[in-house]
Amino acid sequence: MVGLLSLSTAGESAESVLKVCADPNNLPFSNREGQGFENRIAELLAADSGSKLEYTWFPQRIGFIRNTLKFPLPKSQGKGYKCDVVMGVPTGYDLTATTQTYYRSTYAMVYRKNSGLDEINAPTDLDQLPTDKKRKLRIAMFDGAPGTTWLIRHGLVEQGVPYQSMTGDAGVNTAQILERDLGENKIDMAIVWGPIAGYLQSRLSDLLLMRPMQSEPGLQMDFAISMGVRIPDKQRKETLDQQILQNADKIRKILTDHHVPLAEPVNTLSGKQ
Repeated sequence: MVGLLSLSTAGESAESVLKVCADPNNLPFSNREGQGFENRIAELLAADSGSKLEYTWFPQRIGFIRNTLKFPLPKSQGKGYKCDVVMGVPTGYDLTATTQTYYRSTYAMVYRKNSGLDEINAPTDLDQLPTDKKRKLRIAMFDGAPGTTWLIRHGLVEQGVPYQSMTGDAGVNTAQILERDLGENKIDMAIVWGPIAGYLQSRLSDLLLMRPMQSEPGLQMDFAISMGVRIPDKQRKETLDQQILQNADKIRKILTDHHVPLAEPVNTLSGKQ
């Protein structure tokens, strides 16, 4: 059990509160109903410290950190900020201080069964497909994403179907759009961040296969994820670091229960990268 008051946003308050900044519609990560794996991990940490869990909801778009973690409360509400912890940011993220890594995942390929790709056992098997099969592929492509670079390197950019990494409508997220389009046979394949790939495969298990991607020279496909706090908030970071270590097995189970492909052999839950 870690120090309770270290999680409170108001030093004068006797009640410990874990205030999480989160997207209300961003499965598999979070939603207002608490169904995402980041919701589950936040619940775990709050229970571990005997804290009340509160959310500040804001779409995870440009300006998310500015409008949540770094947004001061009005003076009438006392000192502090709207919220104090972002449950998932890249380790070393420059807009926040980051805890030790609590998971590492990799981009993964999800593709429709019975679309001429059933013999694909690894992403590089695409290189061996006959030219006529390659030409017929429809692959979701996101600007600036590692998957797009991979498609360019492997001569598949002409098969790309453009998608937005951040939708203009906060009520519809990328995973929902891909689930719809894969389900309706509008595309054959997508290369997406591992938690999204695992979510899609679990939602359309009768229809989709998933294959994790491997990093290549000059192209990183796996990334470490931490929790983010305000840069001066050293005590909160230390408290979260302790909780991550103490609850490593429980955190891992939540991740695997939510079909997150975990990249190994990095010992992410001991802080080693």
